[in-house]
Amino acid sequence: MSLKRRVRKNIWLNEWNDIVRGASGGFLLGTPLLYTMEVWWIGSFAEPPRLLISLLTNFVVVFLLIRTEGFRRTGKIGLIDALMDSIETLAIGAICAAIILVLIREINLATSINEALGKIVFESAPFSLGVAVANSALSGDRDGRERTSRNNLSNGQKHLSSHSKTAEINATLADIGATLIGAIFIAFSISPTEEVPMLAAAMTPPWLLATIAASVLISYGIVFVSGLTNQAKRQQQQGLFQRPLSETVMCYLVSLLAAALMLWFFHQLSIDDPWTVWLSHTIVLGLPATIGGAAGRIVV
Repeated sequence: MSLKRRVRKNIWLNEWNDIVRGASGGFLLGTPLLYTMEVWWIGSFAEPPRLLISLLTNFVVVFLLIRTEGFRRTGKIGLIDALMDSIETLAIGAICAAIILVLIREINLATSINEALGKIVFESAPFSLGVAVANSALSGDRDGRERTSRNNLSNGQKHLSSHSKTAEINATLADIGATLIGAIFIAFSISPTEEVPMLAAAMTPPWLLATIAASVLISYGIVFVSGLTNQAKRQQQQGLFQRPLSETVMCYLVSLLAAALMLWFFHQLSIDDPWTVWLSHTIVLGLPATIGGAAGRIVV
């Protein structure tokens, strides 16, 4: 591969990583508001002038956040770059919000353009804020942590080899615990609401499967692609499921269990309910729970 093609490939790879990082921050901050029917109603009946004012207000806030740092791993950026990044941030937030709104069937073929646009504008506001603060608020001192991780790995190699089984169990329990904490933190306030059974009732099996796929992909992107966490450190952990795919699937199942328990705790589900009701409700709440679980794992 020529040098020119290699440079072009690296540019696109860096851009893709920046977008995934921003989208991950958007999902972490914006998902809970997607399960609020009052926001759906506000968006459904908002007039164009109000939508424009909302967009302009969101743009100003995002621009100020981008000027602070933004979602890219770069230093200080100029005024023009900040303006371009602010537009890209709004676009990422709108696309992420639209995808989830379609997934939970709040936007479908029967939804009018005005209603869909209103929902996207209002629901994308927290997503855009999450994109704007993804790098500064969620990634932390990544380089320093990577150096510490490498040093700890080389200094503790013999210790880990002699206690590998204990280390694997401890690392696995740490991931499960962090997943549970994150899932409860994000989904606990959603679980007692009427939005969960309302959304579950509107979902057919294909949409439930699509929700499962989206939950797994978003979780994988947050933890292993976005750069919000020390990925070198995660690759070096010795847990029983410490492969990106197996860890993601295992933590998704843990998030589903947490979602089911929260729904049962708030009497949204009972033992007498059919298993299909348990499954649909759990998958619907499993989406924010999985995102919360991923957030929990990026801080351990």
